[in-house]
Amino acid sequence: MPTDLDAPLPAAAARFSEATCRAMPLARALFETIAAATTDGVGMAREPYSANEQTASDLLEARANELSLHVEKDVFGNLYMTLPGCDRGAPGWITGSHIDSVPSGGNFDGLAGVVSGLTAVAALREAGIVPPADITVMGVRAEEASAWYAGAHGGHIGSRSALGILPPAELDSAINTRSGRTLREHMAEAGFSPDRVELGRGTLDLARYRGWLELHIEQGPVLERLGLPVGVVTAIRGSARARSCRCIGAYTHSGAVPHEYRSDAVLATVELVHLIEQEATRVRASGGDLTYTVGKLFTDAGLHSITKVPGQVDFCLEYRSQERVILDHMADHARSESARIAAERRVSFELGSFSPQDPATMDPGFRAALNRGAVELGIPAMDIPSGAGHDAQDFVHAGLPSAMIFVRNANGSHNAKEAMDYADFELGTRLLAWMMAQ
Repeated sequence: MPTDLDAPLPAAAARFSEATCRAMPLARALFETIAAATTDGVGMAREPYSANEQTASDLLEARANELSLHVEKDVFGNLYMTLPGCDRGAPGWITGSHIDSVPSGGNFDGLAGVVSGLTAVAALREAGIVPPADITVMGVRAEEASAWYAGAHGGHIGSRSALGILPPAELDSAINTRSGRTLREHMAEAGFSPDRVELGRGTLDLARYRGWLELHIEQGPVLERLGLPVGVVTAIRGSARARSCRCIGAYTHSGAVPHEYRSDAVLATVELVHLIEQEATRVRASGGDLTYTVGKLFTDAGLHSITKVPGQVDFCLEYRSQERVILDHMADHARSESARIAAERRVSFELGSFSPQDPATMDPGFRAALNRGAVELGIPAMDIPSGAGHDAQDFVHAGLPSAMIFVRNANGSHNAKEAMDYADFELGTRLLAWMMAQ
């Protein structure tokens, strides 16, 4: 819902805007200090449970102490920085995001949500606003674990641990790709308590909170292409992933074997991939929300040759959607089409299971409030789905109503060239502060 940034604001909105503007030097200083302390020379290197991730947490804690916030840490390393509200017993807001990064990543992915929370708290204080209830800013550990750990695990270690929804087996099945050691070992070595995960109780008492709010850079190009600084997230897409698919045919001579006798694994796989794309296009044309990706597709370098009919192709399939019924439909479609192609082309397909992750729908009431706030504050904004996963999805799955604010970001994410504009960040933080003061 575009609005006019140059239109005069109501008095209360102007108060929020001026206070957020005055708090921006705090944000810039935090971003710059943490970047300088945690770079690998190319980008950010805040590996989960590493010295660099701890350094970032310590710098955030130091700034929270300067703001006279109440600071706590849990046994998984998550950081909590609380501004007391009028009614200390009433459910308050919890906001934040993750502290860690992908290898050689950008400085804003995750960190922007924590810095925005602290900046919003500082702005409320600057404006002389005491919130109705406590506001807690959370710095989450190890959200990007999937970028550093192989094996069977779902990432988002800090939030799922705190919420009591992390399966303990993941502590041992997640293997660090650099050290070859388990997540359990790295967490313990960093001074935290992986054994607490076994209890399944977490450390967060959700009854203390009204909801989770997360500001995050958009990791796609939509806001940038449409010229809008802020988005209000509708839902975080769920996924269905077949990680280790295979088509098995027969290696035969490319000149001597006629096509009607071949079992060509490449042509069979290409047909399947194309038919899935056609179905995905049909689903989107009918109004469904869906992305489809073949992230890996390869033949065996030790056996393939220009003179051989390929006998094996390995690949993966990934679907993402805000609607679980669409994910289930696309998995069923892949199974049925692969069976038909296998019979016609004399091959076999091994798709394995489609590991599901449920979509996380943002709270409709919170979304409506954020859209009202954008209008009141004169911030151009739009509704937008999130294709990437975030800590917010874990809070939704644990039963806490949640909402997300996206900030425009050029050059994508998970790379050192992330390019969030501070003016856009200020608008997103202004909206976050407005929401937390309600």
